[in-house]
Amino acid sequence: MKNPLLRLQNSIGIQGLFVRDSLLLLGRVFFSLPVIVKWPVRKTLLKQLYFTGIQSVGAISVMGFIAGMIMVMEVSNLVGRNELLTLQVLIWTVVRELGPLLTAIVIIGRSSSAIASELAAMQVNAEIKNLQRMGISPIPYLVVPRTVAMIITSTALTFYFQIVAIGTGMVVTAWNIDVSLLGEVDAFFDMLSFREIFAAILKSICFGVLVSVVSCYYGLKVKRAMTEIPVAASQAVIRSLLAVFACDGILTVLLF
Repeated sequence: MKNPLLRLQNSIGIQGLFVRDSLLLLGRVFFSLPVIVKWPVRKTLLKQLYFTGIQSVGAISVMGFIAGMIMVMEVSNLVGRNELLTLQVLIWTVVRELGPLLTAIVIIGRSSSAIASELAAMQVNAEIKNLQRMGISPIPYLVVPRTVAMIITSTALTFYFQIVAIGTGMVVTAWNIDVSLLGEVDAFFDMLSFREIFAAILKSICFGVLVSVVSCYYGLKVKRAMTEIPVAASQAVIRSLLAVFACDGILTVLLF
């Protein structure tokens, strides 16, 4: 297709189909949520919670420690011995932005490609078709537990990341400017508002939904060729990142 206008039109059409199909998949997941009480679905949910949540704690801990230390050191270099301003910057960056965003990036790197590859392999091996022949819909059995697990782990890991990053920042601040750590904790909770907490929770939930739906969409989109599996995994990661950053920008503008 040599005509640039036709290429642009085709690209817009493909993006529109992706958005439409993703929304339809999300709607089917939402209406299938009651199936989570069934044991086979809960078993899959527990496996996903372990893989996406517990096994990501190490990476989240390292990133939270480094982010908190770097943030406080940079702020201290700019504003000097200003405890309150340092805490306010931690709230603005870690609670509002870095907590949900960096956690989502870790989850995408670890779980998005894995989910897409797993579902794509099931498509190629005709496992999903066999489920349908037995009267089992792949949406409640495969997509719902992964979506619920992603929402839970995204929220929990964001909260954990914030604790590690802010705790590290407070310790470094207390050590640098020789102030009371307990006084910092009191000042931090006095400055923290409900809006920041609500924004962090809302972003975590939205990011979890986006990553899971996009990953499952590309995994289920695969037909019967093995060569489609790595393509689906890479597309799931790229589209998940784009969706998360777009959602983060929209929510930040709406909330702040």
